[in-house]
Amino acid sequence: MHSTNSSCITEGTPEPKREPGVSEPLERVSGKQGCDLGHAEKEQVHSDEFVPPEGGYGWLVAFAATWCNGSIFGIQNSFGILHVMLAEEHADPDDKMSQFKVAWVGALAMGMIFFCSPVVSMFTDHFGCRKTAVGGAFVAFLGLLSSSFARTLGLRYFTYGVLFGCGSSFAFQPSLVILGHYFRRRLGLANGVVTAASSLFTVALSVLLKKVVGPLGLSRTFQILSLFMLIQSLLALSFRPLLPPARAGMGSLAPNGDQGSTVETRWRRGIMKVRKYFNARVFRVATYRVWAFGVATAVLGYMVPYIHLINFVREEFGETQKEWVLLVCIGASSGVGRLLFGKVGDLIPGVKKVHLQVASFMTLGLMSMMIPQCRVLEGLMVVCVFMGLCDGCFITIMAPIAFELVGPMQASQAIGYLLGLMAVPMTAGPPIAGLLHDHFENYHVAFYLAGVPPLVGGIVLFFVPLVFKRAHRNESERCDQSTHSMLKNCTNGDVLPGYTDGETQQETH
Repeated sequence: MHSTNSSCITEGTPEPKREPGVSEPLERVSGKQGCDLGHAEKEQVHSDEFVPPEGGYGWLVAFAATWCNGSIFGIQNSFGILHVMLAEEHADPDDKMSQFKVAWVGALAMGMIFFCSPVVSMFTDHFGCRKTAVGGAFVAFLGLLSSSFARTLGLRYFTYGVLFGCGSSFAFQPSLVILGHYFRRRLGLANGVVTAASSLFTVALSVLLKKVVGPLGLSRTFQILSLFMLIQSLLALSFRPLLPPARAGMGSLAPNGDQGSTVETRWRRGIMKVRKYFNARVFRVATYRVWAFGVATAVLGYMVPYIHLINFVREEFGETQKEWVLLVCIGASSGVGRLLFGKVGDLIPGVKKVHLQVASFMTLGLMSMMIPQCRVLEGLMVVCVFMGLCDGCFITIMAPIAFELVGPMQASQAIGYLLGLMAVPMTAGPPIAGLLHDHFENYHVAFYLAGVPPLVGGIVLFFVPLVFKRAHRNESERCDQSTHSMLKNCTNGDVLPGYTDGETQQETH
């Protein structure tokens, strides 16, 4: 079949396979639109034509993103050392819930990183990756700096938990999104390199905090840590976007081309902007819904070892010199895992990458349950190595899976909503573990229960590829039935949109 100038589709050009809810393929047959492309389809076509440079200036962007991830999560992952110092500074012999209260400082900071993510997605889409990341890094700098002057636990909830946490969220998420502008074929490797930085920083900061906190105290330590975020606010200036910004397409709202001339038009434009920046279209994708629910379930016990492991070692083994080595083991193995699984993720096609997350969560849950069973410090070190590998796999593969499920134009929203869903369980985990410690006077029950959510989440994620395959098969059947029905109904010389008379007759016969 040969297409004339009026046709929309050329022979031999296969339609891209997409799941329902992602930008739909161009309709071959449509009584309403004919050959006119809707706004969403135009954006998708443009994004499909975009080819990332796969390097060059992108490696400078990757370095800035590396520093961002390293600074934020290096500080967060090393919080176990700060947790012990905070517990000593705010100790109250009459308070039976001291661990529960102190745990909220670190838990709030980590939780706010993910809780703010949907809003960060809106800011990223509206202001771009560069402005969002620079502003977020500067707020995080102010949060750490002001924490050095705080003297009460309640004030540190705000300075460290809220300010540093929110600022980190606005700095961290654009560093994931911007990689998709510069890499596609090497996206898994780039994510592995960038996210491996948090492991390197965790190793370095674990040693630094152990050596600096003692002689200098918490105030000086917070001031030193704030310098990392100040540097990040400068490096984030390199986040120059390449993908075109999504436009609201307001040209047809007002009649006779008079845009914004009436109150009704301005109201409609405002509503469309809100709908655009709080875009929930990603939840129309069944596979994304299942994936997001599984990940959010799995992270309930995710932060428990990072915050309570050091205190657990002190109570169980009486160690005061070597407990920080456990954080080094987690950080180092996590770095290896991010590099390794980043490359492995590039070799696994499509949504089958989810199987890596399934394996990582299942292993992470089992390792958490093994912590109370360890009777020597060396056994804990082995457990921490496996936990670090699982952490590296989970983090590295998250962004590539989001790009696979919803495409590059909606990846920012998809990552933002996922991190937002992770916020509540991730924040609640460490305080719940502290509460269980205060009740049972040990961490055994806390670590046993912390291993259950990753196991449940891993089981849920196992079904993601199956849901994707089923949804794609159903969509293909609906498209075939729609095309056949339209061809059958075109009689008496009616011409299909985008087809010539001769082509219609050939199809119907």
